[in-house]
Amino acid sequence: MISGFSSALCVRPIVSFSNTIRGVHNHGRVTCLATSMSSTSMTVARDAENELESRKYELLNIIQDTQRGLVTTADQRSTIEEAMVVVEGFDAGKEIDLSKLDGTWRLQYTSAPDVLILFESAARLPFFQVGQIFQKFECQNESNGGLVRNVIKWSVPRLLEENEGATLIVSARFSCVSARNIYLKFEEIGLQNINISDDLQAVIAPAILPRSFLSLQILQFIRTFKAQVPVTSPERQSVGGLYYLSYLDKNILLGRAVGGGGVFVFTRAQSLIC
Repeated sequence: MISGFSSALCVRPIVSFSNTIRGVHNHGRVTCLATSMSSTSMTVARDAENELESRKYELLNIIQDTQRGLVTTADQRSTIEEAMVVVEGFDAGKEIDLSKLDGTWRLQYTSAPDVLILFESAARLPFFQVGQIFQKFECQNESNGGLVRNVIKWSVPRLLEENEGATLIVSARFSCVSARNIYLKFEEIGLQNINISDDLQAVIAPAILPRSFLSLQILQFIRTFKAQVPVTSPERQSVGGLYYLSYLDKNILLGRAVGGGGVFVFTRAQSLIC
């Protein structure tokens, strides 16, 4: 009996210890494998992110000297299109994130004819200037759409401040109709933020005192002037359009007007007060 008891003492702990060692060894292998896979995944993700940033930089670099699309050759437009497609491939199939879309975006490039005609007019006409163009989306707490304002800064030299003498705003409601498409329903066109030039201000209200009450009233009226014209009415159907958001992240937005309306490249801008 003592001998059997002794054998049990000798054998069982050895088996138990052996199993414990084997378990620790296997657990170590699993832990090492998991760590290796996690490290590999992080490396792949980091490489993909670096590649994306590089492609975005290439796109912005290509469009830099095109004057927002006004001065381009057929070869340049083709190169820009190819660069856009590459960037779009990193975001393909993902649903629109309205929280990312919310905010102000500055136009960097477009091939849209209805925008290029503004640039062409400004290039030809000495009395017309086009400043910055923005799209301001308001959809932070929305689930299926929101409000978008197309903001165009423009001016008349010698009468208004350069490039930002006045602001034209085209407002529209938009709704998400698919993972990447939004439908725009235009509501009104507004004119505001008129900033007259120093020359014109001197004519209306000369710096030599006393300024008349009437001249001061005229200046105040011009500065606070705001006009809004609805583009819809019971007799007239609202103008609308389909817009494809082909790429979106925290600092760049690519879009395409469905139906051959052109492409757009925007970058994140500071918030606008409209």
